[in-house]
Amino acid sequence: MPVIHTLVLLVSCTLLVHRGDGACAEPDSDTEAVVGQGFKLTCISCKRRSEVKASATVEWYFKAKGEVDFVQIYSYSEMGPTIENEHFLDRLDWNGSKRSNDIQDASIYILNVTFNDSGTYRCFFNRILAYENYEYTTLVSKVVYLTVVEKATRGTASIVSEVMMYVSIIGLQVWLLIEMIYCYRKIAAAGEEALREAANAEYLAIASESKDNCAAGQVGE
Repeated sequence: MPVIHTLVLLVSCTLLVHRGDGACAEPDSDTEAVVGQGFKLTCISCKRRSEVKASATVEWYFKAKGEVDFVQIYSYSEMGPTIENEHFLDRLDWNGSKRSNDIQDASIYILNVTFNDSGTYRCFFNRILAYENYEYTTLVSKVVYLTVVEKATRGTASIVSEVMMYVSIIGLQVWLLIEMIYCYRKIAAAGEEALREAANAEYLAIASESKDNCAAGQVGE
């Protein structure tokens, strides 16, 4: 039963997350990219603004391994996106919120990752909330340390998650097997009890019939 309760709880939580309006999560960006593939640099600012008008600007900077200074590689505003560095020309794409006046996700996507893309990335996410009498500014800064590898490697968290998944599946199967055995034994016991009751009823009927026959014979004599 604990496994079933856990599964029900997980499903309920999932439904609540999907039903929640305006829900926002701030997951950390991955830190490993595979050469030749794409990679998402995550930068999210969860600031609920209700009906307040808002504007936002985003700036991404990059510092290669062995370098001292950051260089700007990307910017985004109400005017649209701009790639600011030749090294990333035609290789950066906006992967955040679609509406420029309601940005919570300022993530970008690197196309065709190279080994030279290894290094430190920094996102500056500036949001301005326009209230009736004043403006409120929030500035979020996220840092991503990226390593480019030839082949993907499995992290410890991924291995642990997979092991826990298999343990849960095996536990559920064991519980179902125990329930099936219990139900089978209960049904079998009920069947045996029914057969015993039927046999007793038949025996009593025969005994009663024999008794009646004996009594009729004595009266005939």
